[in-house]
Amino acid sequence: MNIDFLIDVFIENKQCDAIFWNDTRYTYDNLLDYIGNWDDVLKCNNVAEGEVVILEADFSPNSIALFLSLIKQNCIIVPLTKSVGKKKDEYISIAQGQRIITIDSFDNVHFEKLFSSADHELYLTLKNRRSPGLILFSSGSTGKNKAVLHNLNELLEKFRLKKKKLRTMTFLLYDHIGGVNTMLYVLSNGGCIVTCSQRDPENVLRIIEAQKVELLPTSPTFLNLILISEAYKKYDLKSLKTITYGTEPMPEITLKRIHELFPDINLQQTYGLSELGILRSKSKSSNSLWVKIGGEGFEIRIAGGLLEIKARSAMLGYLNAPSPFTDDDWFMTGDQVEVDGEYIKILGRKSDIINVGGEKVYPAEVESVIMELTDIAEVSVYGEKNPITGQIVCAKVRANHEVTKIELVKLIKLHCSKKLQAYKVPVRITLSTDKQYSERFKKQKTI
Repeated sequence: MNIDFLIDVFIENKQCDAIFWNDTRYTYDNLLDYIGNWDDVLKCNNVAEGEVVILEADFSPNSIALFLSLIKQNCIIVPLTKSVGKKKDEYISIAQGQRIITIDSFDNVHFEKLFSSADHELYLTLKNRRSPGLILFSSGSTGKNKAVLHNLNELLEKFRLKKKKLRTMTFLLYDHIGGVNTMLYVLSNGGCIVTCSQRDPENVLRIIEAQKVELLPTSPTFLNLILISEAYKKYDLKSLKTITYGTEPMPEITLKRIHELFPDINLQQTYGLSELGILRSKSKSSNSLWVKIGGEGFEIRIAGGLLEIKARSAMLGYLNAPSPFTDDDWFMTGDQVEVDGEYIKILGRKSDIINVGGEKVYPAEVESVIMELTDIAEVSVYGEKNPITGQIVCAKVRANHEVTKIELVKLIKLHCSKKLQAYKVPVRITLSTDKQYSERFKKQKTI
């Protein structure tokens, strides 16, 4: 059975905390009962092997147990959260969902049968192997969301190697590769999943203190929100040993400020993609953006300054897009990198680079300089077409207090001219009061 190794861990840790949800503690013994119950429910509802099941939920005892029970049944799991918004019907259609199981915020369950044929050729590959599948929707640099299909047995393989047993917050979402990775990492090591229904700085830090959370996987955007809110001043965070961050480039100034505030917390950059899973990583230091990635099952190479990865756990393919692999099976990430021996620094996506008269401008570099100003809460740097230089650098900023546009533009341009080459200084600056991040706490692209 594909999760036998997890069941063995659960049995070894029967009386230990497995999940903390809605102010209630659940042991691994409880989790085993939940899984057994779901095995019976799936059988009673005639959920067939290879069936495409839309699983709309957030982390809870029921959603975690159901995820594992569906793996045992060799189903193809399509986790969705409220963050998908109006795209829900589109995602269900692309995935050819045959059944929806909804688990609400009170852990109540609703079944709905759909009538899709689920005949995509990649599904036949899974069914022939009698393997469970996982579909995740990538954000897509062009705005098009791609349906990524994994053989779940391949993704599970790396979790057989035992690591640290930690109390870990499931901050990254249930339908995100980082969220799935967090869940499987914690369970495979007999740790405790600490859930949070409201992902805001105040609530997250409150739960970290109350539940003595040791590991917080999150995003640079959320770390910046913690800084802006100053909620960290209210809570004792001494239990927190490690913060991992990924999903987008980390501004150097944000990393510096977090490291200065929490010098005893290990800040670890991670790297992963919906298409490949999460790679093992090691930052050069807590205040460094240089990182070593790879580990067993992964190989990396740099081609033309771009990162390419060969992974044992790579997806079977997209349901709705051409293959992104080279002829020799390397995944083209599109990430521009610098190399220093075994370490790399991720500069940003090639598609996001701004070309000003032949000179490359990386938005993350300019954003980091602008974020040095204490008046700035958020900034997004992007390029606009220009008949003379090809593109110009633009910035959309949100101030953290009332300020006139004239004052802010003058301040930003003066500061940037001292820190950056002239062609990197924003030509057009827009003042906005809107938040610049998505429900996944990832910076939204500005067009």
